[in-house]
Amino acid sequence: MEYPGWNIMTGSHQVAGNQLTLLQNGAAFFPQLCADIDAAQHSICLETYIFAADETGRMIADALQRAAARGVAVRVLLDGFGSADLPQRWMDELRASGIEAQWFRRAISPFTLRRSRKRRMFRMHRKLAVMDGEVAFVGGINIINDIPGHGHLTMPRLDYAVRVQGAAAGEIHAAMRRLWGLVSWANFRRRGKEIRRFVMEKTEHAEAPDFAFLLRDNLRHRRDIERAYLKAIAGAQREIIIASAYFLPGRVFRRALKRAARRGIRVVLLLQGKVEYRLQHYATHALYDQLLAAGVEIHEYRASYLHAKVAVVDGQWATVGSSNIDPFSLLLAREANLVIRDTGFVGELRASLLAAINNDSARIGDEYRRRRNFFSRLVARLSYGTMRLLIGMLGYRKGS
Repeated sequence: MEYPGWNIMTGSHQVAGNQLTLLQNGAAFFPQLCADIDAAQHSICLETYIFAADETGRMIADALQRAAARGVAVRVLLDGFGSADLPQRWMDELRASGIEAQWFRRAISPFTLRRSRKRRMFRMHRKLAVMDGEVAFVGGINIINDIPGHGHLTMPRLDYAVRVQGAAAGEIHAAMRRLWGLVSWANFRRRGKEIRRFVMEKTEHAEAPDFAFLLRDNLRHRRDIERAYLKAIAGAQREIIIASAYFLPGRVFRRALKRAARRGIRVVLLLQGKVEYRLQHYATHALYDQLLAAGVEIHEYRASYLHAKVAVVDGQWATVGSSNIDPFSLLLAREANLVIRDTGFVGELRASLLAAINNDSARIGDEYRRRRNFFSRLVARLSYGTMRLLIGMLGYRKGS
């Protein structure tokens, strides 16, 4: 599928022995993903939250089936909630072509919030792919048409992914194999040696200070991504830019941002300008007054939907991945982010974000506070209160 006019693919950077390429939007991501699928010789693993039955989904499905037809071992793991609209015939087609495809928590119930059933709401929000254990993709881009299906929108969602070529791809592959084994155990109750090996296998995290692959799960890595953000914010000297599609941080995170702004750091938030999910959208607005009062810049992306989950600090540190800064990502979902320290890579991401801020966004300032009436403030506070109530019912820790 062609995405004319938006094929934004940057140069490659050598970081900690890996070749990294920043990919902006599906226009760059999907053709590169298909090219690497077509080049794979031994194995392909793909994880995604959303796999849509549209032109993009067909393009990726066809590439995966071509790989399976030439003898490549292909595994696809889809989230049972995010990909719930995928017709069963698509899964049947993948399996009939020799692809191993399975669901992460297919049985879902958004209304069962009792603690004993809370685990049903744990989602697999990662967007990962690995070919031959040598090439990997990490980011926030789902398998879905780049331009939202709304007639008035002609711009793609703003989103990013990173292509990784090198030893780190093996680490990412090991993490995906481990989750595949856990899901296989849960779905099929198999107790073979292969499954036990997947479950017990440990992923050795890269020790290089310039590169890290971070996971968020409900076991050993509950706060790894959040801690990486907080450490970078605390160490900032000049500038923090965060782009988050869904932004509803807890008190600790908000306090870190406000402290940074008050000590003279330029803190810039690029947030969703279009209403996608009303409750979360208006709940985020309830935080605007306190952030603006602390000196934080808020810009709302208006050209299309914002789907990015990235940040840059001081032009030297960056993170790109699937994790939003909200309770869904920080409490309930399996996430995966890269942390990168490289001035070339970070500079390219920063330039892209500044272009989006300067050209496609509106800054929220004093006129915003003057324009808000009692009703809009009430809606924001009620939305925020409802979100906090839901979080409390799910057992989110106070102050997190």
